[in-house]
Amino acid sequence: MDLPIGTSYEAICKNFRWDIPTHFNIADAVCDRWADDPCRIAMTHESSDGTVLNYSFAQIKAYSNQLANLLGELGLQTGDRVLVMLTQSPECAISHIGCFKAGIVSCLASVLFGPDAIKHRLLGSGAQVCITNQANIGKITEVMEHCPALKHIIVTDEDTPARVLSFWKTLKSQSTSFTNVATRGEDTAWISYTSGTTGQPKGVLMPHRLLLGNKPLFEYYYDYGPREDDVLWSPADWAWIAGLINILLIGWYSGCRVVSTDMQGFDAQAAFRVLAQHKITVSLLTPTVLKLMRQVDSEAAQDIDLRVVLSGGEAVGKELALWADKRFGLTISEGFGQTECNGMIGTNPRLMEVRHGSLGKAMPGSICGIVDDSGQEVATGTKGNIAIKRPHPAMFSGYLDNPEATDAKFIGDWMITGDLGEQDEDGYLWFHGRTDDVITSSGYRIGPTEIEDCLLKSDAVQLAAVIGVPDEQRTELVKAFVVLAEGFSPDEALAESLKQLVRQHLAKHEVPRLIEFVAALPMTTTGKIMRRALRDQEM
Repeated sequence: MDLPIGTSYEAICKNFRWDIPTHFNIADAVCDRWADDPCRIAMTHESSDGTVLNYSFAQIKAYSNQLANLLGELGLQTGDRVLVMLTQSPECAISHIGCFKAGIVSCLASVLFGPDAIKHRLLGSGAQVCITNQANIGKITEVMEHCPALKHIIVTDEDTPARVLSFWKTLKSQSTSFTNVATRGEDTAWISYTSGTTGQPKGVLMPHRLLLGNKPLFEYYYDYGPREDDVLWSPADWAWIAGLINILLIGWYSGCRVVSTDMQGFDAQAAFRVLAQHKITVSLLTPTVLKLMRQVDSEAAQDIDLRVVLSGGEAVGKELALWADKRFGLTISEGFGQTECNGMIGTNPRLMEVRHGSLGKAMPGSICGIVDDSGQEVATGTKGNIAIKRPHPAMFSGYLDNPEATDAKFIGDWMITGDLGEQDEDGYLWFHGRTDDVITSSGYRIGPTEIEDCLLKSDAVQLAAVIGVPDEQRTELVKAFVVLAEGFSPDEALAESLKQLVRQHLAKHEVPRLIEFVAALPMTTTGKIMRRALRDQEM
C-alpha cells in the first residue's frame, strides 16, 4: 500500500485508493521479507552501559521464530495473549514479532507501571505469559496470585531467579524455522490501553491490517519515506502506539534500520548525542521532548542531519515549531491522532503549506471533520468535535470486552476523538482542547479515575479528585485535590506519602505533581465530583 506520487496534497488525495487484502500478517511485512539478505541491519541497540550491537533482519526472524515455537510449546494457541513489558530493546521487538507470527496477541505494558496497572492489564487481557526484565519481576510476582490465567514469566536478563524462564536460554532449544499463521487482516495483532474519564484504562483491539492503514499516512509524514537509507529513532517508549507503530513497525516495513536505546527517563543532552552519533534521519519528538531539548540546546551536536522530524501527541505551538525548524534545518511535520486511529491529520512541508499552530489537514485516504454532538458537520470556523469517518484501515476494531464503550466512541459513522477544534476555509484543522477530563501531560494521556482510586487506598484520604492544570512545558500537570479523613492533618510529609503511593501502584507519569488539601469537593446533586469546576478555578 503506497502513497501516490504527486507534487501537492490535493493531487495525492485525488489519486489515493485503499487496497487492503483479506489476509495479512505483520511479521511477514516487517521482518521476513527482508531476512534473505543476511547483511541487512534491522536494529542498532545502545544499552545503558554504552554497548552498541547490531541485529540483522535474518537474526530477528530466527529469534522470533524460536519464540513463536516456544509459545506453542508452552500451550498457547492462536488468539491467546502475551503481556510484553520491556523497554526499547531487541527482546521487545522479537517478542511482538514472535507473537504476530503465531497469531498470538501481544499486550503492551510499560516498565513504568506499578503492580495495580499491571494487574489490570493481566486480568483484562487474560495473558498466559508475561515477558519482562529482571527489574520488573517483583511487580509481576506481587500480583500473579490474583491473575489465574498467567502461567509463565519469561525474563530477558542473563541471570534469572527460580520459577521463571530465561528468554535467551530457552530460545536456544527451539527451532529457528516457523511457518507464520495466515492471519486475517481483521484478526487482533496486539492490545494497547488508553485512559478515559471513568474507570480503568480500556483495552484497544489493534488488528493486523492497522499497519497497512498506517503505512501511507507515515509515507506522507516522512516525505515519501521511510526511505531505504533512513535511520529512525525516537525516545517514545514502544509500550505506546507512537513508538511501536510510528518508528519500529513503520521503519521495518520499509526495511530501514531502527535505533533503540535504554534511556532511563528522557535526557535531552543524550537525545542530541543519539541523533548525531547514530546518524538519525527520521525522528519522532513530542512537544515536551522538544521543549526539554530547547532548554539544554548547545552547539556541541552540529553534525545532526535529520531529514524529517515528526511531532505530535499534544499541541506543538507556533514558537516551539519555529525553534525546531531553525535548530534542525527543516520544517517539522506535525501529526494528530489517538490510539484508536493513529495519524488522522497532519502535514508534509514539501507537499502543502505548513501553518504552525494548526494540526494540518486530513491525511490522504481519510475523511476528518468538525461535527456537533449529533454528528452533523458544522460550519467553517465553528468549534465542535474533531472526528474521523469510518471505515478506515488504521482504525481500531473495538474495545476489549466492552461493546458499550465501542458504540459510545461513535456518533453514526464519525469516531469522536474527545478533542475540540475548528476547520478554517482552507481545510486546516485547529485544536481547542478536550471535551472530557482526560489529562495530557508530556505526551501521555492520563485518566483521572485510576489515580483517584489509588489515592483512596490511603486511610488518610476520604475523597480525591484529579485534574490537569496548564503547564508551559508539559502541557498539563497532574493535580490532586484531597479531602482528608477525620484525624489526619495536611502537611508536606502527607502529600509526599500520597505521591509515593501512586508511584508504587501506578506509573511515574501518573504521580500528582501538585496536591491540594481541601475541606470539600464540588459535587453534582447526584453525588458526582465536578472536575470541570476544579479546572475552571485553576484557569
